[in-house]
Amino acid sequence: QVQLVESGGGLVQPGGSLRLSCAASGNIFSWVMNWYRQPTGRQRELVATITSSGSTNYADSVKGRFTISTDNVKNMVYLQMNSLKPEDTAVYYCNARRYWVSPGGGSWGQGTQVTVSS
Repeated sequence: QVQLVESGGGLVQPGGSLRLSCAASGNIFSWVMNWYRQPTGRQRELVATITSSGSTNYADSVKGRFTISTDNVKNMVYLQMNSLKPEDTAVYYCNARRYWVSPGGGSWGQGTQVTVSS
Protein backbone atom coordinates (compact mmCIF):
# COMPACT_ATOMS: atom_id res chain seq x y z
CA GLN A 1 0.00 0.00 0.00
CA VAL A 2 1.02 3.60 -0.51
CA GLN A 3 0.01 6.49 1.75
CA LEU A 4 -1.51 9.53 0.05
CA VAL A 5 -1.92 13.11 1.29
CA GLU A 6 -3.86 15.71 -0.69
CA SER A 7 -3.47 19.47 -0.48
CA GLY A 8 -4.37 22.58 -2.42
CA GLY A 9 -8.11 22.79 -1.91
CA GLY A 10 -9.91 25.96 -0.93
CA LEU A 11 -12.49 28.56 -1.88
CA VAL A 12 -12.35 29.96 -5.40
CA GLN A 13 -14.68 32.11 -7.49
CA PRO A 14 -16.38 30.72 -10.59
CA GLY A 15 -14.00 30.86 -13.52
CA GLY A 16 -10.98 30.60 -11.27
CA SER A 17 -8.27 27.96 -11.01
CA LEU A 18 -6.81 25.65 -8.39
CA ARG A 19 -4.08 23.04 -8.43
CA LEU A 20 -4.51 20.04 -6.19
CA SER A 21 -1.48 18.03 -5.11
CA CYS A 22 -1.21 14.47 -3.87
CA ALA A 23 1.96 13.34 -2.12
CA ALA A 24 2.63 9.60 -2.16
CA SER A 25 4.79 7.80 0.40
CA GLY A 26 6.48 5.64 -2.21
CA ASN A 27 7.23 5.22 -5.88
CA ILE A 28 4.07 5.54 -7.97
CA PHE A 29 5.48 4.80 -11.38
CA SER A 30 3.73 1.45 -11.79
CA TRP A 31 0.43 2.55 -10.29
CA VAL A 32 -2.76 3.87 -11.84
CA MET A 33 -3.32 7.27 -10.26
CA ASN A 34 -6.77 8.80 -10.00
CA TRP A 35 -8.61 11.83 -8.72
CA TYR A 36 -12.16 11.32 -7.49
CA ARG A 37 -14.62 13.80 -6.04
CA GLN A 38 -17.65 13.57 -3.83
CA PRO A 39 -20.15 16.43 -3.63
CA THR A 40 -22.13 16.65 -0.40
CA GLY A 41 -24.93 14.11 -0.38
CA ARG A 42 -23.84 12.46 -3.61
CA GLN A 43 -21.78 9.47 -4.64
CA ARG A 44 -18.06 9.61 -5.24
CA GLU A 45 -17.20 9.95 -8.93
CA LEU A 46 -14.06 9.44 -10.96
CA VAL A 47 -12.69 12.72 -12.30
CA ALA A 48 -9.35 11.87 -13.91
CA THR A 49 -6.93 8.98 -14.40
CA ILE A 50 -3.30 8.72 -15.45
CA THR A 51 -1.33 5.54 -16.09
CA SER A 52 2.40 4.89 -15.99
CA SER A 53 2.53 5.29 -19.77
CA GLY A 54 1.11 8.79 -19.42
CA SER A 55 -2.28 7.91 -20.81
CA THR A 56 -5.03 10.07 -19.33
CA ASN A 57 -8.79 9.90 -19.12
CA TYR A 58 -11.32 12.42 -17.85
CA ALA A 59 -14.94 12.59 -16.89
CA ASP A 60 -16.97 14.35 -19.56
CA SER A 61 -17.87 17.09 -17.08
CA VAL A 62 -14.24 18.19 -16.70
CA LYS A 63 -12.75 17.52 -20.15
CA GLY A 64 -10.91 20.55 -21.46
CA ARG A 65 -10.82 22.17 -18.02
CA PHE A 66 -8.91 19.76 -15.77
CA THR A 67 -5.47 18.23 -16.32
CA ILE A 68 -3.95 15.35 -14.36
CA SER A 69 -0.19 14.93 -14.23
CA THR A 70 2.49 13.18 -12.24
CA ASP A 71 6.04 13.83 -11.11
CA ASN A 72 7.49 10.36 -10.65
CA VAL A 73 10.73 11.73 -9.18
CA LYS A 74 8.87 13.53 -6.39
CA ASN A 75 6.10 10.87 -6.16
CA MET A 76 3.47 13.57 -6.71
CA VAL A 77 0.18 13.66 -8.58
CA TYR A 78 -1.48 16.91 -9.56
CA LEU A 79 -4.88 18.03 -10.75
CA GLN A 80 -4.89 21.41 -12.45
CA MET A 81 -8.44 22.74 -12.45
CA ASN A 82 -9.32 25.71 -14.65
CA SER A 83 -12.57 27.48 -15.47
CA LEU A 84 -14.07 26.19 -12.25
CA LYS A 85 -17.83 26.02 -11.88
CA PRO A 86 -20.03 25.85 -8.78
CA GLU A 87 -20.85 22.25 -9.69
CA ASP A 88 -17.16 21.36 -9.22
CA THR A 89 -17.65 21.91 -5.48
CA ALA A 90 -16.76 18.67 -3.72
CA VAL A 91 -14.24 16.87 -1.58
CA TYR A 92 -11.48 15.69 -3.91
CA TYR A 93 -9.66 12.44 -3.21
CA CYS A 94 -6.44 11.02 -4.56
CA ASN A 95 -6.42 7.29 -5.27
CA ALA A 96 -3.66 4.87 -6.22
CA ARG A 97 -4.25 1.33 -7.39
CA ARG A 98 -2.28 -1.43 -9.04
CA TYR A 99 -3.31 -2.38 -12.54
CA TRP A 100 -4.87 -5.64 -11.36
CA VAL A 101 -7.00 -3.93 -8.72
CA SER A 102 -10.53 -2.96 -9.67
CA PRO A 103 -11.37 0.74 -9.99
CA GLY A 104 -12.30 2.12 -6.61
CA GLY A 105 -9.84 -0.13 -4.82
CA GLY A 106 -6.32 0.62 -3.67
CA SER A 107 -5.14 3.45 -1.43
CA TRP A 108 -6.99 6.68 -0.66
CA GLY A 109 -6.04 10.03 0.75
CA GLN A 110 -8.08 11.91 3.32
CA GLY A 111 -9.53 14.35 0.79
CA THR A 112 -9.34 18.10 0.27
CA GLN A 113 -12.35 20.41 0.02
CA VAL A 114 -12.85 22.51 -3.09
CA THR A 115 -15.59 25.15 -2.96
CA VAL A 116 -16.47 27.21 -6.03
CA SER A 117 -18.63 30.14 -5.06
CA SER A 118 -18.90 33.87 -5.51
